Amino acid sequence: MSSMFGKPRVSGERPPQSPLPECNVAILGCRGAGKSALTVKFLTKRFISEYDPNLEDTYASEELVDQQPVLLKVMDTADQDGPRNCERYLGWANAFLIVYSIDDRKSFEGCQPYLEVLALHAQGCQRRCPMLLLGNKLDMEQYRQVPSAEGMSLASRFGCLFHEVSACQDFTGVQHVFHEAVREVRRQAEWNLPVRPLFITEERPCPPVATPVALPTHHGLATCTFNTLSTVNYKEIPSVAQAKLVTVKSSRAQSKRKAPTLTLLKGFKIF
Repeated sequence: MSSMFGKPRVSGERPPQSPLPECNVAILGCRGAGKSALTVKFLTKRFISEYDPNLEDTYASEELVDQQPVLLKVMDTADQDGPRNCERYLGWANAFLIVYSIDDRKSFEGCQPYLEVLALHAQGCQRRCPMLLLGNKLDMEQYRQVPSAEGMSLASRFGCLFHEVSACQDFTGVQHVFHEAVREVRRQAEWNLPVRPLFITEERPCPPVATPVALPTHHGLATCTFNTLSTVNYKEIPSVAQAKLVTVKSSRAQSKRKAPTLTLLKGFKIF
């Protein structure tokens, strides 16, 4: 069953020459961890209990994160045997959500291969993409098999952010995670901008004979001299090309969410 969510895009809302900045997020993890449920919860505010576990698709939604618009694209992956055919999202995504279920230790253990692949990819291409380790199904707390401390420890090993949410109950928490991925991408883009040095220093050659500066003798102390050191001249570097900065506001308050513009969601049953 296919459904179209969100409002149709109005052609006059934004000039075609001013496209929204894009952020691509890939959701990874073992089957049954709740990747599709998280995706649909974020896009539609609805919880879906039935879906095709073999379905993989990419969806788009216009979001407002910290008062800045962004076209957020989400790839809901459907790996069958772990990260074996991962080239399709390694070069596409700007950020990764690695998901496990807190009531399924096997799904938690399956996160490490994904984290290792992402770490190797970052070393190979010398481009760090933000990673968020996400414990899903917080509503199943009474059946928890993975303590929060273990999730935090694994995230710390790989330099990830860590969150626990419930796709079943908590839209605000799910939305926060996706928006946090956008914030991390923006921060990373800002860090990767070349830093413009304002000045460099160059030393003038020392004079052949140092000029002695005599200090008066006090209370029988021996007279000593200090040699004057070379002076330092500051020279301005020629201006470099201006780079476009991405402004990130410090406030993390949730902004008012606009109605999303989404692609066609396939294979989901909406109740």
